[in-house]
Amino acid sequence: MARLLGSGCCEVVTEAFHTCDSGPASVLAMAAKTATPWGPATLVEELSVPQRSGEKRFSSVVQLLEGAKGERLVRFAYSTNGTARRGPVTLRERDLAKLVSGLADCPQLAETLGLQPKEGASGKR
Repeated sequence: MARLLGSGCCEVVTEAFHTCDSGPASVLAMAAKTATPWGPATLVEELSVPQRSGEKRFSSVVQLLEGAKGERLVRFAYSTNGTARRGPVTLRERDLAKLVSGLADCPQLAETLGLQPKEGASGKR
């Protein structure tokens, strides 16, 4: 299941949760700036796939960024407790299916990756 979080942000979830924050802090987060090797960039869309291995809970994150000159950049990362981490991102086949399904709510990210979600794909096996 993918949810659109604000303008241009989406998250794939496997179980129900409650989150809806329209306060000033969340508005600032939607226009988040981040550093890249090519200079500062603005977060356009973000897709997060919650995962678990035993007791460990984390998310794989794919972000669409836009550089100062309008160039599109894609960042892959993982996060623990909401903090993005660098390092290898590993997706199981079923998590990859969830990511592809979630792209339905992140059309710019899907276009940039050259991936279009299958009609009616739920990400479940």
